[in-house]
Amino acid sequence: MAALTPEQIPLIKATVPVLQEHGATITKLFYDNMLNAHPELHTVFNVSNKVHGHQPLALAGALFAYASNIDNLGVLSPAVERICHKHASLTIKPDDYKIVGKFLLEAMGQVLGDALTPPLLEAWANAYWQLANLMIAKEDALYKSADGWTDFRDFRVAQKVPESDTITSFYLEPVDGKPLPSFLPGQYVSIQVPVPQLNHPQCRQYSLSDEPKPTYYRISVRKDPGLDASDPSAPAHPGYVSNILHDTVNVGDTVKLTHPYGDFHLVDPAASNPLVLISAGVGLTPMTSMVNTLRTAESSTRPVHFIHGAHSSTARAFQAHLASLPNLKTTYFLTSPSEADKAGVDYQHAGRVDLSKIQDSDLFLDDKATEYYICGPTSFMLDSKKAIVARGVDEARVHMELFGTGGVPAA
Repeated sequence: MAALTPEQIPLIKATVPVLQEHGATITKLFYDNMLNAHPELHTVFNVSNKVHGHQPLALAGALFAYASNIDNLGVLSPAVERICHKHASLTIKPDDYKIVGKFLLEAMGQVLGDALTPPLLEAWANAYWQLANLMIAKEDALYKSADGWTDFRDFRVAQKVPESDTITSFYLEPVDGKPLPSFLPGQYVSIQVPVPQLNHPQCRQYSLSDEPKPTYYRISVRKDPGLDASDPSAPAHPGYVSNILHDTVNVGDTVKLTHPYGDFHLVDPAASNPLVLISAGVGLTPMTSMVNTLRTAESSTRPVHFIHGAHSSTARAFQAHLASLPNLKTTYFLTSPSEADKAGVDYQHAGRVDLSKIQDSDLFLDDKATEYYICGPTSFMLDSKKAIVARGVDEARVHMELFGTGGVPAA
């Protein structure tokens, strides 16, 4: 495929209004056509996201962003890095890009008709492969860093431990018995399990919730009822994989995992600057990995403040474990504390996480090296970041984990 020419860049940018108007229609048609022709790809794509319409909307948004920034791709570098990690965790290969390119361009032609002139089609084909080749190269580097572990690998469930009313930990040991590679605290693995309702497996990404160990990985999974908190009237679509893990996968069973990946992790686990870890719900899992990693390093004296929000203390995981760790400050918010939940003991504040209730000193705002890690629902993360930045923190020191379509799905 020819390289994108300077003359084609204005053609791509001129399609921005078209993508705003027709992008979701194009991407929905793309997914339907591609999956009908290549049903084996159902394993890769999150069916829950497709049912909710999140997948087409996310791709439409990505196309819009790409077309808008076609002459300044550096703006998209963080998103490209995040997507490449996810692709590597799903073992995406160069041939998959050929399939995607074919059906994406065909869908554009079906929706736009004569408006997709031959010069514009050629420009979009070149633009697609410009991005695809960039991502293929990044993913190749990730695969090379995995020391030969570039496909799904069999793991046995060694322990299944309930951590709260809704979260259960799975201790996963490699069937081949070979030592496991380390990972950066905050990273995730993809897990693949059969889904009888769909007649094909599904993959999901789950954060590793413990420090690196050579004999096992631990993931801690929230059972997803499929309810949409923003629209209680919407039909429920329970998370396929999380429910199968909770209800049917037991000790001794085998699941498949990929090598750990993810661009959300401690920038430098050996550093000494303060950390503020802000999470909601199951978003505490990568934070627990960070804390456990730091606390097993005897030389670590790093100040850490763990701020977490949950519905109630029975829905919150790892409370007893975190309470046992020395030099770790915790602040808990509960949106629906029960009569048994004691203020000042089980939680410090009622309601959602509100960083205005945290003193400057407890956010280490006087130290310009303090780093902030945020994980939870998208709106929660954006609100938390906005609150931190409003108090004078440079955005470069605020790191967010993106669950859901386009980031790390957790259903």
